[in-house]
Amino acid sequence: MKLYFKPGACSLSPHIVLREAGLSFDLVKVDLATKTLADGSDFRAVNPKGQVPTLALDDGTILTEGAVIVQYIADLVPGSGLLPAVGSLERYRVQEWLNHIGSELHKGMVPLFPMLREVTTDDYRAFVWKTLSGKLAVVDQQLADRAHLTGDAFTVADAYLFVVLSWIPRIGLDLSPWPNLQAFAARVAARPAVQAAQAVEAQG
Repeated sequence: MKLYFKPGACSLSPHIVLREAGLSFDLVKVDLATKTLADGSDFRAVNPKGQVPTLALDDGTILTEGAVIVQYIADLVPGSGLLPAVGSLERYRVQEWLNHIGSELHKGMVPLFPMLREVTTDDYRAFVWKTLSGKLAVVDQQLADRAHLTGDAFTVADAYLFVVLSWIPRIGLDLSPWPNLQAFAARVAARPAVQAAQAVEAQG
C-alpha cells in the first residue's frame, strides 16, 4: 500500500493507524499547495480531490477520506483492537466519534489556520475559537473517566483526535483549559507507533 501524505496534516492519522496495525506500506509526500508529487507529477491524477490522506491499495485501487481509510486499515487486522467488530454498538461508538472529530473539530478548526489569517477577521477567529472551545469541553468531559474516547482501548478515533489536538499549538492556542485532553494527548504521544510516525514526518 501507499499512503499519500503531508507532514503533520490529517494524513498523520492513518499513518499512525498503519503502524499500530503493523502493516507494510510506503509513504508518498504531497505538496498540497501545488498538488504535485516529488517527481513533479500531478497528484490529482491519483486523487482528483487533491486531498490527503489518500491510500493506494496493492491492486491500485484508490481510497480517500481519512475516516474511511482508518476503518479500512483496522479491518485488515481485526485482532488489532483498533476498531470493534462489525455490527457491534462499540463499533458505532467509534464511528460516532470519527464523524464528530471530522465535522466539528477538524473542519471547525480550519478558519484558525495561519494560511487563512489574511482573509479572516479577528472577530471571526474569536467566534470560531469560542465555538470550538465548547466542543472541546465536551470531548474533555468524555475523557474524564477513561483513557481513550470509547474506553480503555486505543482506537482509530483516538488517532484522529490526537492529530487534530496537535494542531492547536500551531494556531497559537493551547489545551490548558482542558486537563483531560492534555492528559489524553500525552498518553497517545507516548505510544511507539505515534512516535515513529511523527519522527518520519518530521524529516519532511
